Amino acid sequence: MYSIFHPLDVNEPLPRELLLEERRKRMIDSYRFQLAAVLYLPALMLALVVMGSVGVNEVVTVGVCGLLLVGAFIYALTGKYR
Repeated sequence: MYSIFHPLDVNEPLPRELLLEERRKRMIDSYRFQLAAVLYLPALMLALVVMGSVGVNEVVTVGVCGLLLVGAFIYALTGKYR
């Protein structure tokens, strides 16, 4: 195989396309999305149970659950700025 392709040089810089692709992948940190997704469902269930037992209006309950979703999404997106 080395007769066709020579081994990569360790000191050779990466091409521009690979550097851009790496930067694109780092823009959205998948770990923070996974963490937000894992924490969102228990928070959603807790909010639904607590507001249902207290007797809060359904529209307010859906609004709070929507705010929880937006908060989890913002938490996941702000990972690269920390």
